[in-house]
Amino acid sequence: MRTAELRADDVVLEVGPGLGSLTLGLLPEAAAVTAVEIDPRLAALLPGTVAARRPDLVGRLTVVQADALRLRELPGPLPTALVANLPYNVAVPVLLHLLELLPSLRRALVLVQAEVAERLAAAPGSPAYGVPSVKAAWYGEVRRAGNVGRRVFWPEPNVDSGLVALDRRPPPPGDRAATFAVVDAAFATRRKGLRAALARWAGGPAAAEERLRAAGIDPATRGEQLSVTDFARLAAVAGQARP
Repeated sequence: MRTAELRADDVVLEVGPGLGSLTLGLLPEAAAVTAVEIDPRLAALLPGTVAARRPDLVGRLTVVQADALRLRELPGPLPTALVANLPYNVAVPVLLHLLELLPSLRRALVLVQAEVAERLAAAPGSPAYGVPSVKAAWYGEVRRAGNVGRRVFWPEPNVDSGLVALDRRPPPPGDRAATFAVVDAAFATRRKGLRAALARWAGGPAAAEERLRAAGIDPATRGEQLSVTDFARLAAVAGQARP
């Protein structure tokens, strides 16, 4: 809760509230909390948990029984902050989906598996840098915000966890879908230089080299060396090259 640095007027989105441990911490710190829970049993129990432990804050809670990956809209005011212990098996897709769906989110603090936290916050050129790193960077500045040991969980998992913070900023110039398509292609064979890695995407190695040079990128460079801005510039060049 300290790391989330919530303001009194924040509307918080929580995904996977489970038994409500984090929910009970969020409610006193924010104007409202929308909790999205996929399990109908847990979703039904959460309002009662809050009513029993913090009856004065029941009016701040909205529970949505839904799959966060399939959300298209939310009731009530738009959330300004995402604070969640994300389900580890779908953490990256959920995070990226919510950031795209909800431009109102100014910041996020999520707990994920330690290796995933490292990938999300990785900088260009580092071993962990890859598709999650670039796509998260499209939406904002990402950083590691702490480590969490496995012994604080019930039941205790077989993995360590990490906090990841994201502060929203305007995306680089360009089209998100086109940029993400280039990112996926570049890292599909990450050991290859981009001339070879992007051949299928561009329509051949020569076409890939032409687009890379037009974007000011050395064709021998690997995808792990490019920033999100580089990928967006490359996607824009490709868009201009289409008839």
